[in-house]
Amino acid sequence: MRVGLGYDIHPLVPGRKLIVGGVVIPAEFGPKGHSDGDVLYHALGDALLGAAALGDMGTHFPDTDPRWQGADSAIFLREILALVTAKGWKIENMDVNLHLETPKLKPHVASMVKNICQLLGVQDSQVNLKAKRGEGLDAVGRQEAIAAQVVVLLC
Repeated sequence: MRVGLGYDIHPLVPGRKLIVGGVVIPAEFGPKGHSDGDVLYHALGDALLGAAALGDMGTHFPDTDPRWQGADSAIFLREILALVTAKGWKIENMDVNLHLETPKLKPHVASMVKNICQLLGVQDSQVNLKAKRGEGLDAVGRQEAIAAQVVVLLC
């Protein structure tokens, strides 16, 4: 068994789509980033890569590479899953914390879990996803950022 930890944070800026877990959430702002800025997929990718000792997202998908400009982060997860499974690993489960002050993410959690299951070939019983607020504290609480933390177990 192997455990991986992933974390991602992006500043929020006006005029960008807010995409979390492959779900477009109505908002007047979105994450600043080279790709689509999907913090959930980025943190999940780092957790998977870390558990398999395959480096990190920046190594595989550098923000200096024009191929990834505006890219759908689902592409990253598909490629990472192929790398992880080629090493003989299988996803056992994952636990996710999403941090955003507003809008509320809870109404979108089921859709995010469904997207993760379809992308990674896991069951919804293998994915636990929690939406958290910053309660006015730190960059998330001040509505300046969105963040995600993921722990993954590989067998």
